[in-house]
Amino acid sequence: MKTLTRKSTLSLLLCVLLLALVPLSAVRAENLSISTHARAAALIDVTSGRILYSSRGDEPMLIASLTKIMTALVAIENGDITSKVKVGKNAFAKEGSSLYLKLGEEMTLKDMLYGLMLRSGNDAATAIAEHVGGSEQGFVYLMNAKAQELNLKNTHFANPHGLDAEGHFSSANDLAVLTAYAMHNPVFKEIVATKEKTADNPYEKWDYKWSNKNKMLRLYEGADGVKTGYTKKALRCLVSSATRDGQQLVAVTLNDGNDWNDHASLLDFGFNHYPLKTLVGRGEAVKGYSLVTGKAFAYPLGQGEEARLVNKLVLSPDPQASAGGNAAGTGSTAAGSSVSAGAGRASANTNGSEGDVNFGLRGVIILQLGDKEIGRVPVYTPGQLPPETSPYEKKYNAASASAYPAGNWLQAFGSALRALFRTGE
Repeated sequence: MKTLTRKSTLSLLLCVLLLALVPLSAVRAENLSISTHARAAALIDVTSGRILYSSRGDEPMLIASLTKIMTALVAIENGDITSKVKVGKNAFAKEGSSLYLKLGEEMTLKDMLYGLMLRSGNDAATAIAEHVGGSEQGFVYLMNAKAQELNLKNTHFANPHGLDAEGHFSSANDLAVLTAYAMHNPVFKEIVATKEKTADNPYEKWDYKWSNKNKMLRLYEGADGVKTGYTKKALRCLVSSATRDGQQLVAVTLNDGNDWNDHASLLDFGFNHYPLKTLVGRGEAVKGYSLVTGKAFAYPLGQGEEARLVNKLVLSPDPQASAGGNAAGTGSTAAGSSVSAGAGRASANTNGSEGDVNFGLRGVIILQLGDKEIGRVPVYTPGQLPPETSPYEKKYNAASASAYPAGNWLQAFGSALRALFRTGE
């Protein structure tokens, strides 16, 4: 009977952790007085994933070399960036923008990723795809699998470079979500922020020297990415990012003849109207309970939105309660202290002789903007707060997140189990 109780408690713990960690659908901000010359545009806050502006954002469109954002991400997550990529006949002299790589030339995957993102080399895109995916088709399969994992409903890839092709498209909103995700990857983030890069050139006396085509890096204060794109059908496409006062935003425009100016306006709009605000600090006391918060939570809020914040504390059942016993306590409050909660009953500590099978986790604070959930923060018994960077996060950062897919609840549950048991390796 004790074994069953322990298993049930561990299952409950995993479920609560999943609810706290699985990303939520972004809450879109109301569009204020701003417009662009683009056929479609979007603006997103990287930390929260909240879409701050969208115009025809869900319309599938040609995206040219913005495709390479996914190419780079998939290569980083699935390849060894120190490995050597060999240029095959399919990559050599590929049409469109090029690094002018030689047939049979070898270059590290990381250097080739710089060439891919700074100079938009189609030859690099094909070589990377064949190296990481075994073939271009195999790599495209990985690209579409990642799009599905990120719930990019208006996206489908037919190649790794972005040359116009049937069945190759995305949308402004999908590209915003994709890029916000990618900017959490330290390797991707480093590459797209680079203004110039040199790399070994085995065929010449001089090294390769690549200057980033993204003029936003030089034109806009705080700019730190991301990618340009152009074909005769897609016309001018651009994804840019910038960071100010600890807040990072990503702007997207498709088919925009005045993209540099439009991106400056979009980024200014986001920073001015939706500043990132810390709503919960790590280790804060929960008012009325002997509990503390397990992580910080920040969210971009427009004028008047802070008054619409509602927080609910949901407590785990007492792990020592018998089947059919105590239900979880709950409480809520409108704006005010971000970690306060109304009436509820904290779960009792487990018997000291058996240890705390919940590892100090006692429930979650659910944060809502009006009636829409925007995030969850786990709460713990004081003195049992886990390390700020867990062994799992240290070993499996964003670059290897694909090892633990969460396309549905069953996948997520299995991924959590694998992650839990591998942290001890």
